[in-house]
Amino acid sequence: MKAARRIAGRVWLAVLLLAVWELAARTADDLYFPPPTEIASAVRELWWSGPASRLFLSDKALDDFGPSLTHLLVGWALAAALGIAVGVAIGLSRVLAELFDPVLQVGRAIPPPTLIPFFMVVFGLGTDMQVATIVFGAVWPVLLNTVDGVRGVDPLHLDAARVFGLSRTTRLFRVVLPAAAPKAAAGLRVALGFALILMVIAELMGAGGGIGAHLNDAERGFRPVELWAGIALLGIIGYVLNGIFLLAERRFIGHHRERQA
Repeated sequence: MKAARRIAGRVWLAVLLLAVWELAARTADDLYFPPPTEIASAVRELWWSGPASRLFLSDKALDDFGPSLTHLLVGWALAAALGIAVGVAIGLSRVLAELFDPVLQVGRAIPPPTLIPFFMVVFGLGTDMQVATIVFGAVWPVLLNTVDGVRGVDPLHLDAARVFGLSRTTRLFRVVLPAAAPKAAAGLRVALGFALILMVIAELMGAGGGIGAHLNDAERGFRPVELWAGIALLGIIGYVLNGIFLLAERRFIGHHRERQA
């Protein structure tokens, strides 16, 4: 009963909004404003109408999910590695912090989509351009949160590590990184949302397949229900990725948050 109440407390608003949307769309009877039942049917038909042996994934799902998820996850992983590495270095060094602060402030202020034409010239159309766009946009929350996390390490912990004779490398992996992990994880979670957005933007402007290409095709082919289906699919993907990230975060750094609390 408690689990049922908890689930009901979390989904009632979504159910209410969908019901209002359904009623409003049926009343308006507008081609560009389809009801959610038609959108859900299109999502199932387009991407989940395949055989059970493939988890009901259709051929179109394999064509769309493969490129999009590859671009997203590769770009996010590269942004994570770069952001954490540079963030730790800047967080530990006042000289590097003063040297790179103007560059960081300018870089974070540049909207990533404005650099897509430049990336097209450098990398051409395709995967490299799309991944570069995701990396540039997703690296900033990881980098800045990591810097903040490293600077926030308790000096007493570092002094105690020195007293016990721990080497610089050991202090980094046993003291600094665990203490900075919660803020770095917060940056990674924000970056994951940015990566999803930039994945779509890059695919809309670049050549190749993916969900962005589906949105382009649906818009050019005057198929609004399929366009809405693509938008709904992006929401589902974002929700699932966020849920997976939260589970991993609780598994690997949950005890750090409990200590800080």
